[in-house]
Amino acid sequence: MNKSKVLPYLALLGCVLALSLSSLFIRLAEASPLVTTFYRMAIAALVFTPFGIHSLKRQTRLKPAHLLFPILAGGLSAFDHATWGFSIMLTRVANATLLNNIAPLWVALVAWLVWKRKPSSRFWIGLLFTMAGATVVLGYDMLMHPTLTYGDLLAVLSSFFYAGYYLVTERGRIVLPAITYVWLATTSTAVVLLAANLVSGQSLAGYPLNTYLVFLAAGLISQAGGYFSIVYALGHLSAAVVSPTMIAQPVLTALLAIPILGESLFPGQLIGGVVVLLGIFLVNTAPPQPRKLVAD
Repeated sequence: MNKSKVLPYLALLGCVLALSLSSLFIRLAEASPLVTTFYRMAIAALVFTPFGIHSLKRQTRLKPAHLLFPILAGGLSAFDHATWGFSIMLTRVANATLLNNIAPLWVALVAWLVWKRKPSSRFWIGLLFTMAGATVVLGYDMLMHPTLTYGDLLAVLSSFFYAGYYLVTERGRIVLPAITYVWLATTSTAVVLLAANLVSGQSLAGYPLNTYLVFLAAGLISQAGGYFSIVYALGHLSAAVVSPTMIAQPVLTALLAIPILGESLFPGQLIGGVVVLLGIFLVNTAPPQPRKLVAD
């Protein structure tokens, strides 16, 4: 097979792996999730800076109002990563990642209610599967592992913020190109998380070398590497290929958590997880509604 045809698929697989590792990094850092997510975003923002500045200089029709989109998206992303980070510390990594990834459901529902994009029947079937599976996962933990329920609920809460980021980004990308937008949004996320750490009294220094290496890996691999990989893949592959493939992320996270974190998969988690993944697949492969063109 031609090398140019293989690279996009390798980039897509690299993105899935990079994002799958992000929740594991939060556990491995042995620091507050607020601190780990701050370093993740701050390091990635530094990596994006030269590309973002170069892209920004090329903008001739940029208005100050356009900057509100990445700033708002950054705030939503900060709340998403904070709640998701704490959920990882309170429940299984597999549960936290799975429940955070139901965000596309809320995106589609808001698009229907606010922007009048009527979902297809495939979406509604996916919604039923996802909600049923999530109920099984939550119900199983409530009955068998009550202490994990708080983490599960935080993961669901994080999915709302994640969906908000998606919705704001969809509008913001109409007026800003990808790299400019992501650079500004990532920087905004880092600023909000920095403020949260300072207000809550979290220390940003004094950690062992291993912890700083995990911070670095989270920023370079999961955030910067994951972003560049998905952008490259989307530049060569259709969304119909990329979107369903991303569903592998929670699956790979659950598998990696077994040898790395010593987690186990339980019957209720397996059954509910499979149903949720099937639902997300149906939602992600539902016929898309017409949308405005994004900026170059």
